[in-house]
Amino acid sequence: MYIHPFKPIIFKDSRVLILGSFPSIKSFENSFYYSHPKNQFWKILSVISGYPINNRDQKIWLIKELKFALWDIVKSCNRENSSDTNLKDIVPNDIKALLKEYPNIEKIAFTSKLAEKIFKKEFKDLDIATIYLPSPSPAYAAMSFEQKCKIYKELLSEYL
Repeated sequence: MYIHPFKPIIFKDSRVLILGSFPSIKSFENSFYYSHPKNQFWKILSVISGYPINNRDQKIWLIKELKFALWDIVKSCNRENSSDTNLKDIVPNDIKALLKEYPNIEKIAFTSKLAEKIFKKEFKDLDIATIYLPSPSPAYAAMSFEQKCKIYKELLSEYL
């Protein structure tokens, strides 16, 4: 059983909770969100915001500056690799408690179809706006980096 290794990156004034599924094996190794070198998440945020993301401190600063928050929907699971399709015996994080603790969160943005599916199943009673952002994973190659940037910018424009 794998347990989610790090806390959410969240601030009292965060307005958008970006929810992924579960950290990749590379993210476990680096103890940070979206740490696979080919994952495009940080590069997308840098492009759409105009801010650099050269190190962990700049990434955390960027999340705070944009009034975003980061977490994953899965608290624990079994798996053999980093693919979402491989996650088994999933236990979700307590999203309801997080939203109660951080009432300024007004929207949830999913970066994985699995995260969206689990949320809609486990937290269907929560009254909060949701959007789907294309997966920044290197495994999702159906859309170009430029297309992903365009969609992220469109969907998150009111926060940039």
